[in-house]
Amino acid sequence: MLSVEKSTIGLPPGTLRRVHHIALNVQDIQASRHFYGNILGLHELSGDEIPTTLRELVAAGKVSNFVTPDGTIIDLFSEPELAPPAPAPKRAFTRANHLAFDIDPQLFDSAVEILLENKVPIAHGPVSRPTGRGIYVYDPDSFIIEIRCDRLS
Repeated sequence: MLSVEKSTIGLPPGTLRRVHHIALNVQDIQASRHFYGNILGLHELSGDEIPTTLRELVAAGKVSNFVTPDGTIIDLFSEPELAPPAPAPKRAFTRANHLAFDIDPQLFDSAVEILLENKVPIAHGPVSRPTGRGIYVYDPDSFIIEIRCDRLS
């Protein structure tokens, strides 16, 4: 059995291995399913892929689950009574800033084209930095999604 040494500062680096899942409340689950599945191209879990604890909620249309290529799960929880996005989408959330997805640098420009073709609202960018490139867009609930890539070598 693994044990973690006690520390007065916090968990030692490397104790937390990876993001397990991200849960987002969404006002319009169909619009969000379209965005995460069709626009961003993430795989929506179905059948036995759905975690047992969420199967009833998925069957009732209250939750949708997506998986990123690195295995991170994104759970979308339907909250139709959720306050609508602020009329000014640049108004920041108080507890979250954005969710960033990494992309192969050779696919970045085509991803930007797809976002523009689908009229996804742009928050900022595309931008180029010494470390790479990125574009920030709004999902249907005005949560900022970053698509970013490392610099080409």
